[in-house]
Amino acid sequence: MEIGYFTMPSHPPECGLKEGHDWDLQTLRWLDELGYQEAWIGEHHTAPWEPHPSPDLILAQAFLQTKNIRLGPGGFLLPYHHPAELANRVAMLDHLSGGRLNFGVAASGLPSDWAMFNVDGMSGQNRDMTREALEIILKMWTEDAPWTHTGKFWTVSKPDTMFDFLKPHLKPLQAPHPPIGVAGLSKGSDTLKLAGERGYIPMSLNLNPAYVGSHWESVEIGAAKTGRKPKRSDWRLVREVFIADTDEEAWRLSVGDMMGRMMHEYFLPLLGHFGFKDYLKAAPDVADSDVTVEYCARNNWIVGSPATVTEKIERIYHEVGGFGTLLVFGFDYKHKPEAWHNSLRLLKQEVMPRLKHLDADLTKAA
Repeated sequence: MEIGYFTMPSHPPECGLKEGHDWDLQTLRWLDELGYQEAWIGEHHTAPWEPHPSPDLILAQAFLQTKNIRLGPGGFLLPYHHPAELANRVAMLDHLSGGRLNFGVAASGLPSDWAMFNVDGMSGQNRDMTREALEIILKMWTEDAPWTHTGKFWTVSKPDTMFDFLKPHLKPLQAPHPPIGVAGLSKGSDTLKLAGERGYIPMSLNLNPAYVGSHWESVEIGAAKTGRKPKRSDWRLVREVFIADTDEEAWRLSVGDMMGRMMHEYFLPLLGHFGFKDYLKAAPDVADSDVTVEYCARNNWIVGSPATVTEKIERIYHEVGGFGTLLVFGFDYKHKPEAWHNSLRLLKQEVMPRLKHLDADLTKAA
């Protein structure tokens, strides 16, 4: 099993934009020094608790400040970008990364973002736009000119040489393109079916483990369409993780600090508005009002001492049938940086060596 990081990025609304950006860069430097495999950075436009609109601005700086870790958007919200422009920008970013770029894509799930960009998310237009945009981007990277794509949402041409020397020339450093990752939330996720269908990296967001177990079925359904055999070792699970020397200290620093505040002020009310609290329940008969920060910490989060966290990760691993990479969900602890750094360190140095026997390719469900 590998470990990585997934961040929205999350910052409290009173945090300055540069102040939050600098915390994210500091965290990425730590992850690189500690030997984490990868990190994914989100994109949002209308959420003060998820304030960064452009993951490539962080990534361009982070590639200069790190050496080994793979980094990527988690993901670019494809309905809000012209596919040809994004294809060229990502190709350039791959070169700047020295080939360490992962290319995460998403359809966007915030109604306020849909409204800003005039996208009808209620009808699924965002998902249709995502599929078409990705098709164009891949075509830009892999198919020789000349061609014209005339789609439902975009018309894009890759022109032949003009005036002797003007021609499309931007392709990623990684051939044929950087690894593509997609994140899924809902049961029977269409996004995760797409991952299975195309062989992309599937990422399951931070929900109840019993619920997430259904996500692999979506990957398999998609893979069956194209005759692929998906590998559980490619599957990423995003979880809230906080480790300290004792269970009591870990609980105080998570539930009683920024993790608890973000969940209470933003994430739980947001899921409640969408009717998504079911995704966090350990049993269907739990009342919405009982899904509190403390409930999530007990049932969904991975919080505790190194021994407790080891036990919890192993239990989740077996509940879902095996996965390849645990992605730590990012929070803003710039007011207690040593506590966040220590949690990341303990996961890498104390917990992971105890989980070496978990190999997703060897699970009976693989």
